Amino acid sequence: MQRHYPIVIHKDPDSDYCVIVPDLPGCITAGDTLDDAQNQALEAIQCHIEGMLLDGELIPEAKDIAFHQNNPEYADGTWKSVSISLPDISEIQVDQPGRIQRFFRWFNRTAQTIR
Repeated sequence: MQRHYPIVIHKDPDSDYCVIVPDLPGCITAGDTLDDAQNQALEAIQCHIEGMLLDGELIPEAKDIAFHQNNPEYADGTWKSVSISLPDISEIQVDQPGRIQRFFRWFNRTAQTIR
């Protein structure tokens, strides 16, 4: 199962690559290289969603890149898509409820609505 999140990457001459995940407000990361920034984005998205689930917040749906491209906040950015791959919750044995179990339940519910 996969879920795709658009990311926008900005690079100023004297800085690292900055990554913003528009569909997850507050989800921001950075990397030394473009590849590093994209890899950091994947980890940031997973951690951000886990934190939202722990706080009992609703997870916003991911929108297409085209939805965000005209937003002036993201002008001059490079757009990419990051995919999160997770197994089906039915394939995982978890003895006690916890963060990872809640994350998989949320992911499976939302992934089924996308199909």
